[in-house]
Amino acid sequence: MSRFVPSLPFAFAALLIASVVSAAQSPAAQSSAAQTPQAQDPAMALVKEAGALNQEGKHAEALARYRQAIEMSPNLFEAHAGAGATLDLMGEYKQARQELAKAIEDAPAKSRPRALKMMAISYAFTCQPRESEKYEKQAFDQQMAEKDFYAAGETADELARIYLECGNTNAAEKWYQTGHDTGLKKPNITPAEKALWDFRLEHALARIAARRGRHAEAEKHVAAAQALLDKGYDWRKQQAPYFPYLTGYVAFYAGDYKTALADFQKANLHDPFILNLIAQSYAKLGDKAQAMEYFRKVFESNAHNPTNAFARPLARKMLGMNITGQ
Repeated sequence: MSRFVPSLPFAFAALLIASVVSAAQSPAAQSSAAQTPQAQDPAMALVKEAGALNQEGKHAEALARYRQAIEMSPNLFEAHAGAGATLDLMGEYKQARQELAKAIEDAPAKSRPRALKMMAISYAFTCQPRESEKYEKQAFDQQMAEKDFYAAGETADELARIYLECGNTNAAEKWYQTGHDTGLKKPNITPAEKALWDFRLEHALARIAARRGRHAEAEKHVAAAQALLDKGYDWRKQQAPYFPYLTGYVAFYAGDYKTALADFQKANLHDPFILNLIAQSYAKLGDKAQAMEYFRKVFESNAHNPTNAFARPLARKMLGMNITGQ
């Protein structure tokens, strides 16, 4: 569930990098290698290396590999997309968007929504949700045209979350409702699938109410989300660990920082957004040392996703860091 489950770190499709075919190999092996020319592509090999370096937080080295790949293959979508994501993580947003624009231009049709959503996330790093919408909407429209209602619903929810965390609760509510209604358009949707979309909407409405300062309303939506979890659908095990994020979020915006902190500590401690909220809770409670420790932990994530887009810039600001390299 894209809104509540932290997105997986940005990664490119796995590639099989074949060894150089020697003259001694059998004709069958040579024929097999000939059928996978991309596996021999040195530019794609560099992209794979860069992706691994990025996940290790070695952004400068990763960027160098992506640029080498671009020199070899100027229209390689994966190289421009990877370079753009890396530059966002480094805080070089203008350069990132230049690379991502090229990625959108070069993306195969099936990869275009991904490229568009990456540009939307780039604007989330600087909290420019109206710019994000220009790209999320294009991805949404393509997914709707393809009748991929689940993906379109997730795209709408992603845009809604960008609006919410950038402070526009009205636009957030509109897009969360769109995401819910779109997801339900899936043909032959099961009761469990419908309940999951209902859970997502209740989760979202609780956070929206919390941001609006309507604590009682937020608690009603929390209770509705809990009731859906308690029905024991097959998605419960996956979603239940993210419920403490919701209760912590509602408590945080109600000014109950002790409860918020206790709940966030039960949530996903690999999610940079959760780490950011923990840091802010400690700061509100006057524990600067712990706050700084958790702001530092934010930089352990090297994902190019909304949670990092919300967390990383604030952590950089609070730590007074100018992280543009490793």
